[in-house]
Amino acid sequence: MAQTSEQARDSYVKGIEAKAGRPIADLVAEVASWGPGKHGELLAKAKDALGLGHGHANLLVHLARDHVEAAAGAPPDADDPLDAIYAGSKAPLRSLHEALMARLAGLGSFEVAPKKANVSLRRSKQFALVGPGSRGRLEVGVNHRAAEATERFEALGPGKMCSHRAFVTGPEEIDDELLAFVREAYEAAE
Repeated sequence: MAQTSEQARDSYVKGIEAKAGRPIADLVAEVASWGPGKHGELLAKAKDALGLGHGHANLLVHLARDHVEAAAGAPPDADDPLDAIYAGSKAPLRSLHEALMARLAGLGSFEVAPKKANVSLRRSKQFALVGPGSRGRLEVGVNHRAAEATERFEALGPGKMCSHRAFVTGPEEIDDELLAFVREAYEAAE
């Protein structure tokens, strides 16, 4: 059974609590007490001070900022990080994102790390990146350095977050070919 974005976030929060050895409310309060620094500075401090990985620290900093804004009477950025990623003209892509995630759940265990503009999928390292692409398409970035480029899987240059990418415009394109390509990257990311 595939996880909803809320279940994935809850699972991620439990991972933060397990790694830091403290309840999320305490961690959010601590990060909020550090003041309104730049996101990257707070992220680095959370990684160092709390022993968190990048994805966990990133979510914790976002939760702390939401906490500070709520305490000041401002509405939080979003209860669900996908709400911000798939806002406005990108909203129609959310159903494709959720359909893809439902199919990818069959790969096995992996970390879902929402970022500002997309969602990173990780094992010991990132194997895929999913988010809104250009021209109303869902972009699926894949780290599969050993693979050759094809008509469907464009090779990206050095320094990019992924080695390849493909675009999805409809649920029928979440097919066996796409899933096999992502599975190979998943297996290589042990």
